[in-house]
Amino acid sequence: MKKKENKKKQLIQTIILIIAIILVIALILSLCYGYYRKVTYKGQNPIATIEVEDYGTMKVELYPNYAPNTVSNFIALANNGFYNGLTFHRIIEEFMIQGGDPDGDGSGAPTMSYIDPNIEKDSDEDVKYSINGEFTENEYDENTLKLEKGVIAMARNDYSNYGSSLLKEGFNSAGSQFFIMTTDDNLALTGYYAGFGKVIEGFDVLEKISKTKVKAASDEDTEKSIPVNPPKITNISVETYGIDYGKPETHEQFDINNYFSQQYGIE
Repeated sequence: MKKKENKKKQLIQTIILIIAIILVIALILSLCYGYYRKVTYKGQNPIATIEVEDYGTMKVELYPNYAPNTVSNFIALANNGFYNGLTFHRIIEEFMIQGGDPDGDGSGAPTMSYIDPNIEKDSDEDVKYSINGEFTENEYDENTLKLEKGVIAMARNDYSNYGSSLLKEGFNSAGSQFFIMTTDDNLALTGYYAGFGKVIEGFDVLEKISKTKVKAASDEDTEKSIPVNPPKITNISVETYGIDYGKPETHEQFDINNYFSQQYGIE
């Protein structure tokens, strides 16, 4: 009788042990699968829709893996209506189309109220701002995106003609202005500007905008890039698929005139 009870007890213990082992294995497999999903899962990148009056619509996939702060800045501006009503103010057919300037002439910049709801428009805190350039020449190695046809990148100032001491100020001067490459012929620009996405629909629209009739700024200017009738951006919005890309890191816009005033005591 005792032998039967012992055998029964051993059998129950064996079954419990087997179940425990199975549960441990299942848990380990579940954890491994979860880790695998985490390291291999690629979420849906944000998609920007750029509507241009009389031209059509372009869709641009944004790449936060290459330029996260640049993408964050573009999303914040776009989804707060900053770009609506602005124009493509500089167009060079075999190069790029440039837009996003609130002044419409290449000199404008965004202000903090467009990306920070806590800042009142036109208040003392609503200053013009810039973001750091996420590209290799600015010691940012994560951005390897080539500036090929269809790639969108941030426009910026170039103060290098004033001396090498202002190189960084130029590298870190992007704000709201962007350009979209219309050719593969300028890949040498890669690493000098922050590319952050690429056109995935509407290449025909990009082509049409690039063929807009342009003129020179003056009789002395050799570059013909000012549109006679600037293409109007009616709306830019970004679908983020539920992902919050946060508020971009910014700094106050560099003022070249103020810089020289301080340097040389000019009032």
